[in-house]
Amino acid sequence: MAPFSKPETVLKQAEGLVSVGQTHAALQSLTEMFSSKRFRSTPLASLEPIMLRFIELCVDMRKGRTAKEGLMQYKNIAQNTSVASIEVVVKRFIQLSDAKVQEAQEKADKAVAVEVDDLEASETPESILLGAVSGDQSKDRTDRALVTPWLKFLWESYRTALETLKNNARLESIYQQIAQEAFRFCLKHERKVEFRRLCETLRLHLSNVAKYSHQPHAINLSDPETLQHHLDTRFAQLNTSVELELWQEAFRSVEDVHNLLTMAKKAPRPGMMANYYEKLTKIFLMSGNALYHAAAWGRYYTIVTTIGGKSDEEIQRLAGQVLVSALAVPVGSKGFDGAEDGKGKNSRLTALLGLSKTPTRAGLLKDALSRNVLKLAPESIKSLYNVLEVTFDPLTLCSSIAPLFANLATDSNHAPYLPLLQRALLSRLLSQLSQVYSSIKISNLLELVTPLRVLDAEGINAFDNEQVEAYVMGCARRGELSIRVNHEEGSITFVDGAFSTVEDPSSSTMANAGAIQPSTSEVVRTRLSDLATALHNTIAALHPPTPLTEEEQQAKFTVLVASANAERKALQLRRSIVARRRELLYELSARKEKEEASRRAEATRKALDEEQKRQVEEAHRREVERRRKELENIHNEEARKLAQSLKEKGSLKVDIKDMDNLSTDNLMRMQVEQLEKEKKELNERMRIASKRLDHIERAYRKDERPLLAKDYEIQQINDKTTHEAAQKSRLESSKLSHQQDLETKKRLMRVTDDYRAYREVLISKRAEEFAKRKELAEKRIEEEKTKRRLAILKEREEERIRLEEEERVAREQEEENRRKEEERIAEEERIAAEESAAQAAEEAKKHEEEEKAAEVRRKREEEREAAAEKTRLQLQREEEALERSRQRAAEREREKLSARNGSGFVSRTPVKDDAWRRDSPAAAAPPTPTRAAATLPQDAAPKFRPGAAGGGGWRAREAARAAGGVPSRPESPAPQAAAPKETPAEEDGFQKVPAKAVWKPKRLQGRS
Repeated sequence: MAPFSKPETVLKQAEGLVSVGQTHAALQSLTEMFSSKRFRSTPLASLEPIMLRFIELCVDMRKGRTAKEGLMQYKNIAQNTSVASIEVVVKRFIQLSDAKVQEAQEKADKAVAVEVDDLEASETPESILLGAVSGDQSKDRTDRALVTPWLKFLWESYRTALETLKNNARLESIYQQIAQEAFRFCLKHERKVEFRRLCETLRLHLSNVAKYSHQPHAINLSDPETLQHHLDTRFAQLNTSVELELWQEAFRSVEDVHNLLTMAKKAPRPGMMANYYEKLTKIFLMSGNALYHAAAWGRYYTIVTTIGGKSDEEIQRLAGQVLVSALAVPVGSKGFDGAEDGKGKNSRLTALLGLSKTPTRAGLLKDALSRNVLKLAPESIKSLYNVLEVTFDPLTLCSSIAPLFANLATDSNHAPYLPLLQRALLSRLLSQLSQVYSSIKISNLLELVTPLRVLDAEGINAFDNEQVEAYVMGCARRGELSIRVNHEEGSITFVDGAFSTVEDPSSSTMANAGAIQPSTSEVVRTRLSDLATALHNTIAALHPPTPLTEEEQQAKFTVLVASANAERKALQLRRSIVARRRELLYELSARKEKEEASRRAEATRKALDEEQKRQVEEAHRREVERRRKELENIHNEEARKLAQSLKEKGSLKVDIKDMDNLSTDNLMRMQVEQLEKEKKELNERMRIASKRLDHIERAYRKDERPLLAKDYEIQQINDKTTHEAAQKSRLESSKLSHQQDLETKKRLMRVTDDYRAYREVLISKRAEEFAKRKELAEKRIEEEKTKRRLAILKEREEERIRLEEEERVAREQEEENRRKEEERIAEEERIAAEESAAQAAEEAKKHEEEEKAAEVRRKREEEREAAAEKTRLQLQREEEALERSRQRAAEREREKLSARNGSGFVSRTPVKDDAWRRDSPAAAAPPTPTRAAATLPQDAAPKFRPGAAGGGGWRAREAARAAGGVPSRPESPAPQAAAPKETPAEEDGFQKVPAKAVWKPKRLQGRS
């Protein structure tokens, strides 16, 4: 890496290189300084002169890319400290480039002047062949060779400057200045392609404002001053595009201006908006959109009259423009054809004009009349308005308006409206004819427009028969006129359907405009509404509403004011909340983006720093190793060369193959000794030779001294002789030449008059030929213009027909798609209805099955409860039977004991604790009746009576048994009148229950 030098030193070196013609080397030295790391820490006071010199060298050598890199580096250094320095450098760059272009143009003009200096010189075959091949004139070729390269460089300079200054708030003013200078460059040199590219570049820079909003010194379009700078630039762009007649680019510029105006917090200057609407009038006029052209003129007139400062003549001219443009709108015009596409275009153009709704012809005329335009307009325009809008005379409409058209044709401001006015006149004629006639002959219609054909012969572009018919069919196609053309009978029938609606394409919108009597469809359509209006007015007249008192009116007004204030406050609060939320969301997103960008930038910076550090260390290591090897190689090579030279001299015997034994120092010492020896020998030889030469020279001079005087005398004699001979020869040749010139003059004096006459004749012939060729060229130019104009009109007509066909196909396709969509929707609805019906039936069936299952479950529950109750009663009876069997067993056991003891009876009464046996037998107790003795009546069925029903149960008996006594036997449930029937011993009082089919769970199905 080259060592860093001071900026002043680098500049001096560059100047020195330039002075000796090394311009490339000077530019390279300055470029290397920009790539140095210390370049960033250099003061701007030292860098600015270097940068200016660098720019001069780049311009001289047309190094646009190098200049761009240098400007980028300088901007990164100076944008935080001195913006003025950047402005100086950039302006110097543009000035030098512009100066080079002007210098090239001057050179080209001088070259062309030199070429045409000799007017009599005929063209050479080479120039004729070159002109035939290239098709360019001599000046065009000269400009292309000298001026075009510098024009390209100047264009690149503008682009470089804009790329350098973009998206930086501190450089915004110089950025806008350079952009406007670029516009002037395109306008001056008529560079249309470059102008389009410049506009696209500016749009790209503006679209990237939000992308780079997180960067320092980012552009803030919310700042009024910044937004005003952008608006000024866009208006300059709009003016340039209009002057270059780039109407599409002008429309895009209008959209750019409109987008910036929507972002502005305060209204722009009225003068700026007047310029905006004036340019829109030109754009709409060139596009043929008469409706929006008239609307733009209306907006322009409103602003101009509000501002003031115009003279009466200018106000009168503007009033005439507004009224003529409104009258030039055809009756029934809707702006654009088509449905959705037309609505989108209309809304877009309406927004550009700042209107709340789509303009109409009637609305434009009403608005113009409300501003007293009719009073201020010229008399010819007033007459035109009266003929077109006030009077109703279709038979004399064209003839009465023909003189007005002839008057308008002489005015340059109103002449461009003649084609539009003729269409408006024809639409008005058809509208009035449709109100008067139900049918008309085509020949009569063409006869009515005959005055327009008369004007056509005088230069006004009127319709011929084909154009009239095409216009009529176009009105019918667009729905502006409901007609039928019968070519067999040669008639036009105006159709007035009684039940046609406004939305019906066959309805006549043109006929409704300015109609003197309602049509049949209008009467049918408005009959019901008219009847309702009449009835409402009648009721209001018969039963007028009770007027409110002052207190009620005041209270109602107070309530309305309070509600309006409350609604206004709520609306303001809602707007403020929405705006605050939007601001917070914007700030949050901007903060997040900024943090994320800073994080990414920090990570990228760290990675780059580490990578650079590693690369620097690696480069340093490689550099050290390389230098070490180079030093070793240099030492070895020097030693080898030294040894070789010593060997060739033969003074020393050195073995080159054995160089490791000899070092460079030893070889140098040996070489010094050899040189000393040779020097001594040389000095000795020189001493001997100089001594010998001294003796020889002394002998030569001694011998030649007497011969020098003799030689001098001989030389003087020879010089004198030579001079006299030369002088004599010159005099003789001069006399001879003079004599020949006199003879030539005498001979040519006789043809002087003939020469002058021939010269005059030749000049006159050349002048006539030049005039004829010029006239022929002008005729050819006019013919080519006419052909080109016809070709363009034909192409436009073909394009229009193609667009109409495409719209028709698209409309049919859309209708087919709509029909298919409706069929698909109907099929889906039918399928959905069938599915819903099937689902409802299935749900009803399922509900019925669920009800049946619930009924079955209820019955099963009832049966289960009944079975459970029977089971409980059965268990209770079993317990009672078991208790009775135990009592009987106990009684039998006592009877056995008494039989063994000889006692016939066992006392049932309790005894005392100290005597368990009686000494004397107790009184005989009455015998207990047996079961056999207890018989039931024959007609009475046995009845079960629970044991607990007699006043005690098994708990009482168990308690009595535990107490040691014999439990009392319950009374028999049998009636006392008859003896109970004896129950078999094996039954033990149990009753069999008949088996029934009762539901049981699976775990109990195996049990009995």
